[in-house]
Amino acid sequence: MESISTPKNTREILNKYGFQFKKSLGQNFLIDDNILKKIVAEAGIDERTGVIEVGPGAGALTQYLAQKAKNVVAFEIDRRLEPVLNETLKPYNNVQVIFQDVMEADIQTVIQTHFKAAERVMVIANLPYYVTTPILFKFLEAAPLLEAMVVMVQKEVAERLEAKPGNKNYGSLSVAIQYQADVDILTVVPQSVFIPRPNVDSCVVKIQFLKEKRIHVDDEAFFFKVVRAAFAQRRKTLLNNLLHNLFDRSLKDEVLSALAETGIDPGRRGETLTIEEFAALSKALLKLSQ
Repeated sequence: MESISTPKNTREILNKYGFQFKKSLGQNFLIDDNILKKIVAEAGIDERTGVIEVGPGAGALTQYLAQKAKNVVAFEIDRRLEPVLNETLKPYNNVQVIFQDVMEADIQTVIQTHFKAAERVMVIANLPYYVTTPILFKFLEAAPLLEAMVVMVQKEVAERLEAKPGNKNYGSLSVAIQYQADVDILTVVPQSVFIPRPNVDSCVVKIQFLKEKRIHVDDEAFFFKVVRAAFAQRRKTLLNNLLHNLFDRSLKDEVLSALAETGIDPGRRGETLTIEEFAALSKALLKLSQ
């Protein structure tokens, strides 16, 4: 079937079924063949690869994925796209569209059920802007079962994913992703290659999961509590954020002692700490939380 990823073909199929974009669902459909081909090429998928897609829209990316992958499972929240996808994906018997909010799906069960024949599983998607971060965290929970993610996100989010300590974009999302993955911004995508046109540029990002997490922490849940507390109010010092967001001020001396134990100046800000420093600090503070 002819690719639908041109402005003319996309509009024709959408008009045929009377489809109207819903801003509340963050619907911005890609209409550039070169970008779609780059996403698939950079992902390196082949007949051994199972692919999870989020928000297939009219199926432009899905078509290219189906031509390369073992099989594709696409989550689409908007049931109005069912007749569109039935037509655009008709030639591909290795695609299943699940009309469900991916945030309500059990990703581990999906992988175990649909990708038994695949040697590896990846997430490849043009993520809806309004729910990008929750979706990323959703798939982080399934990281042990995934090889990588290649996703289109807002440029601002991409910069946060890749940011290093000391950078203004570095935050809890940076730490959460880099704790278990390498991040690489592959290309910047202009607003002009979407319909409707978004207000910001996008980036294609590859998140390659590590075989082992970057560092060992004794209590992962507490480690992330410390990270979130440190970034809660970016202008505050690390000490003030910890006392305001994680511990009672009556424990100031104990928190200072933990900071001294790890060699971290209490006057530093959270955005200057490396992942390794966060791990050491959470270990030193753990006894205070028990």
